[in-house]
Amino acid sequence: MTVADSDQPGDPASDGVRVESGERRTHAGDVVPGTSPWRRMRLWAVAHAVDDLYQGLVPASVPYFVLDRHYSYVAASGLTLAATLGSSLPQPFVGLLVDRRQVGWMAAAGVTLAGVGAGLAGLVSSYVAVWLLLLASGLGVAMFHPAGGKGARARAGESTSAMSIFAAGGSVGFFLAPVLATPALVSLGVGATALFIPPAVVVGFLLLRHHQRTQAHVHRVTSSDGTDRWRPFLVLTGVEVVRSVLFFGVNTFVGLYWIRHLHASPGLAGVALACFLVGGVVGTLWGGRIADRTGLARTVQLGTAVVVPALVLLRVSPGPYVALAAAVVAGIAVNIPFSVLVKLGQDYLPTRPGTASGVTLGLAVSIGGLIAPVFGVIAQARGTQAVFTVLCFVPLLALVLAAFLPEPHRLRGDQHSVDTTLP
Repeated sequence: MTVADSDQPGDPASDGVRVESGERRTHAGDVVPGTSPWRRMRLWAVAHAVDDLYQGLVPASVPYFVLDRHYSYVAASGLTLAATLGSSLPQPFVGLLVDRRQVGWMAAAGVTLAGVGAGLAGLVSSYVAVWLLLLASGLGVAMFHPAGGKGARARAGESTSAMSIFAAGGSVGFFLAPVLATPALVSLGVGATALFIPPAVVVGFLLLRHHQRTQAHVHRVTSSDGTDRWRPFLVLTGVEVVRSVLFFGVNTFVGLYWIRHLHASPGLAGVALACFLVGGVVGTLWGGRIADRTGLARTVQLGTAVVVPALVLLRVSPGPYVALAAAVVAGIAVNIPFSVLVKLGQDYLPTRPGTASGVTLGLAVSIGGLIAPVFGVIAQARGTQAVFTVLCFVPLLALVLAAFLPEPHRLRGDQHSVDTTLP
């Protein structure tokens, strides 16, 4: 009798066991046949949106710290640095902890800490206190991504479309941050950051309840099968870093490009940024659907190849209104590989899903943000149009790296062939 025959839905003993269909199944319903991807992933998608809302809240609130607290530009950039350091550097180590210990509660604690830290930062007067609270908020983000990525993968099973819903949640949260925060900060000042504490507390409570319901029926946990493939994972990390550089480069300078080069109003520049971010959400969802049909590595290669003409189209668009469509196309192209890279990383490291998520959702993305200031130097010297000219060439590196990404099923097939030849 096979594992698929013996493990029935709702059997506690089947928790964490991979069944023949390639899915995981738990009493709490980690994979429920016949349910839509959205129904399986809605809690994790909303949690990811709320968590990444606080990543976007920090840069949205920094100008108001300057206006209300009279911080210098150096001090203001230090606040962004605090959040970035807290969210980027710890993630691989948190991922290792998630893989080695039963810390499913960490996703709930992480999103709560992210929201409370960012929310309280606007209420304290000391710069050191603000800096430490934003560092704590970044640490909360670092706690959420590995644990959240592992939990989301358990719910998604082998469906890349389901994982794309989780990944798109983060894009939605990042997009909503300035949309929601700017009116509040304009009306109430920097203290309005406190208004964003309740979503974190509510989502943290829901995640903790979900974890407790799951744990109540877990009697044993079986590690995922497979062999960790570090070489393709490192190549994948390189692709994600390049994708992140593109995202932060466009996200940072698209508004200024509209104002300085296309001579548009600041309002239309904001629309351009919104078009790029909305396109990113669409691209994330499309990437998952494409991968389920054509394969993970092939989708990354396709998405990376499409980025080049999309950015060229954005660069050569003659006017601010025509270029809005190009901004949507660029957002779609840049984000097609996003959710696929998250799942592909977990497939390359099947026994370390937390570590894989910590790198693909955290460290690699943050590296892209840290490299973005290089484009500031280019813009200062040659203008924003030069930034987008350079961005057209950046994807070529990712295109070369993506060519070396193998499909996970081929790696499993190679391992099976080796096993069957052994005496």
